[in-house]
Amino acid sequence: MEHCGARQALRGLTMAIESLLTEISRAHFPHPPVTAARIAAFEAQMGWRLDDDLRAFYLHCDGAELFRRLPDANYSILSLEGIAAATPRLRQRAQGASETASLYPLVDCQDSDFVLVNVANTGGPYPLFDAYHETYPREVRKIADSFSDFLERALASGDEFFWLDEQD
Repeated sequence: MEHCGARQALRGLTMAIESLLTEISRAHFPHPPVTAARIAAFEAQMGWRLDDDLRAFYLHCDGAELFRRLPDANYSILSLEGIAAATPRLRQRAQGASETASLYPLVDCQDSDFVLVNVANTGGPYPLFDAYHETYPREVRKIADSFSDFLERALASGDEFFWLDEQD
């Protein structure tokens, strides 16, 4: 029954996220999907809900590496368990800064660098931010308006960090 609900949820997605998920399955390294019940348990544990893009992603795959497998992957999208495990480490680095309370690790870029999701906007897609280890938490920089925006740009990057080319 869980898989039936997951298929119904995926049917309601925009074509953009559907094609991105298809591309991940075709040419990258997705992990097996989670169930809707696992997502509900994660949301209860973390105290925030996945937005539509993230929900679709985790129903499709519970994390993924883009371009290369670990340990060589520049883009390692964390599993739900990985988000929960990395959050305390990120909070320790933030040293209790109140402006970081809605930021959660989503993509491990290796070397203690993360892409963070900002879950403060409960009504729409969550934006993503660069958390460079040498400047976090003093500085974070928005790099995508949504997870689908991030995925589209990451998949087109050729395994480069697309936001580094966009420095002001």
